[in-house]
Amino acid sequence: TYRNMPQEIERKFILCKIPKDLPTLKIKQGYLQLDKNCTIRVRSSISSTGINDTLTIKGPSNSSGMSRYEFETKISSEDSINLFKICYKPIIEKTRHIYIYKNMKWELDEFHKENQGLLIGEVELERENIEFDIPDIVKEEVTGQSKYYNSMLQKRPYKTWQ
Repeated sequence: TYRNMPQEIERKFILCKIPKDLPTLKIKQGYLQLDKNCTIRVRSSISSTGINDTLTIKGPSNSSGMSRYEFETKISSEDSINLFKICYKPIIEKTRHIYIYKNMKWELDEFHKENQGLLIGEVELERENIEFDIPDIVKEEVTGQSKYYNSMLQKRPYKTWQ
């Protein structure tokens, strides 16, 4: 494990639908490095409050697939535009819906273009063994299944699975 490093702990689910009228963000993200030990991502998020551009570095997932080191920093829109030019293609595009269910914040992603038709819900946790209620929009849990990682959806988009 990585002591004293920021950890991202999340669980991931396939959804059967996304509730209507939720707050949304338009997300575009590309990958500069795709490696099981280190993923480097550039992301541009557009919301009602403006545009947020970030560069994120993620380490390898732990054995449960729930936790991994994550470093994120804000970058300028100019840097974002230039970095997208050198990302692997296709660029991931999705609409993120923010859903509060029984005091837990869920991020519901509706994928577009090469990943159209895929609906994924994620919930970030403070620790791995936390108990929480799962809404009825969830079809099945896919935590730790690498084909559902955004970095893998870039390499092998959802539309090619059939």
